[in-house]
Amino acid sequence: MLFVSCVQLARAQQKPQYTQYVFNNLLLNPAVSGIENYTDLKAGYRSQWSGLQGAPVTSYLTVTTPIGDKFLQGDATAFPGSGGDNPSSRLYTQTYMAAEPHHGVGLMIVSDVAGPITQTNIDATYAYHLGLAANVNLAVGVQAGASHISLNTSQITLENPFDPAITNGINSQWKPDVGAGIWLYASDYYFGASVQQLLPQNLYFSTNNAYNQSKTVPQYFITGGVKLFLNDDLTLLPTFLIKVINPTPLTYDINTKLSFKDKFWIGASYRRDDSIGLLAGINISSFINVGYSYDITTSALNTVSSGTHEIVISLLLNNRYKVTCPQHTF
Repeated sequence: MLFVSCVQLARAQQKPQYTQYVFNNLLLNPAVSGIENYTDLKAGYRSQWSGLQGAPVTSYLTVTTPIGDKFLQGDATAFPGSGGDNPSSRLYTQTYMAAEPHHGVGLMIVSDVAGPITQTNIDATYAYHLGLAANVNLAVGVQAGASHISLNTSQITLENPFDPAITNGINSQWKPDVGAGIWLYASDYYFGASVQQLLPQNLYFSTNNAYNQSKTVPQYFITGGVKLFLNDDLTLLPTFLIKVINPTPLTYDINTKLSFKDKFWIGASYRRDDSIGLLAGINISSFINVGYSYDITTSALNTVSSGTHEIVISLLLNNRYKVTCPQHTF
């Protein structure tokens, strides 16, 4: 029974979910690869439904960088440690011009552990950014890699130790992983759409086909956000995320972030029929920033869960213009 429950959990969740998705949209859409004018390295950790044994725990590492000698006055991968006037200052929306056509590349490593099932994805990403108008860009991106799914049978207690569902089973397997996305952006808004797990895969935990009921399905994401300058010091950043995963019901997230001079921020989130969240972060310098969120469970799991914790640490490498926070992904 425990094994069946874990498989159902894996089928329902498919890919990990994130409260701080807005601060690392690369996890959802490869089209944001290379969108900023520096190399962006992020590490994240999420402990979901704390207090519930076998609840999902997700950790990830992502890196992305632009490529192109005409992008914001030079190739970000070749920038010195400092120097030059910043074309992306805090109020650059007043004189914003679309970025020159350029390429972006990235790498994602995501590990998600739910009970005895561990899924690790390793994907390379690529995007091409071009100007649609004087102040609007469109990026098209793809990702490709592999997904490794493993079953730790030592964590499963069975009434029948020779249960045919896992006896002589295939407890470790590799599957291809492919995705694609588009990203429309300007200085004060963005809109994106993407699909992950584009190639459905059957997951075999047994040599007996009668038990091979689990499979991955395509997952669709639609997201958008707007930057509202309340005054010279305060910026309001409302965003949304819609997730379409058949056969589960449509779900959505709504986030709001209030930033003070791009130095620190607070925020709140709502996930339909699941949780509400509190968020906070600080841009320590032009090299490092940190974000933390705490989700209060509103579903039936709130009787056994003490909430969800998530932390993200970002390093801004080759940051020539010394920006302290993302300018295009908010």
